[in-house]
Amino acid sequence: MSLVNYEELKREIIGISLPRPQTRELSGHTVGSVFEEVIYNKIKQKLPQHTFRQYEYLNDLRIHNFRYNSYSEEFLLSRSKEATNEWDNNHLFKEKQNDTADMLVVSNGFCEIIDVKTKKIFTGGGRPPNIISAYKLAQVCAIMLENNEFNDFTISYFEIDWKEQFNELVCIDARVVNLFKANPEHLYINWTAGKQIQVSLFSLKQNFNGTMEEWSRKYLKHFMTKFKENEINQRVKFVTPFEKYL
Repeated sequence: MSLVNYEELKREIIGISLPRPQTRELSGHTVGSVFEEVIYNKIKQKLPQHTFRQYEYLNDLRIHNFRYNSYSEEFLLSRSKEATNEWDNNHLFKEKQNDTADMLVVSNGFCEIIDVKTKKIFTGGGRPPNIISAYKLAQVCAIMLENNEFNDFTISYFEIDWKEQFNELVCIDARVVNLFKANPEHLYINWTAGKQIQVSLFSLKQNFNGTMEEWSRKYLKHFMTKFKENEINQRVKFVTPFEKYL
């Protein structure tokens, strides 16, 4: 389920040219922020009452004394206990770079978490982007299974291919990938990079046709299998060579 018309959004984004930020070098975060702002504004124009930055949504919940739609949503979006306890009308939540979502679209108890990724074209190789913590995803799958929450949220990634041309950033292509339409077994976990899931969104197939419950169980099996494999590899590399000296 998606609340955003991504085909329409892609038509509006592909070919757009934006002024280059006045920085010496273009980091991924800098470029991402430029395109993310445009995408947010376009979605906001079409769904003004339902589109939020993550911190805006959290503030809105607190100001109106609303509850999260589910335990899963609360786990993914809420700030730390300390930050929550310090919140008041004079100390509102602010944007954080490590927020789960770049933006949210919320309607009728359903939340679409949207994360914008950018990729410079004509550059060979490079590490696929981090999309989410593998451990965090395992935790939210457990919460969904524990509370029978399978229809409350989804996670979409909107990726932009861009190039620099005449002091402008030009969107060459765009695609959208839904995390829960990907086969969990195809999600690569980089244990040495903060247990991050790293995938090429361009090549991530959207061919999982099962339910969210089935996806959650399959992902947890994948996560545990890869954790045990990594545990064995770490022992062989860092423990076994030294055991003979004890």
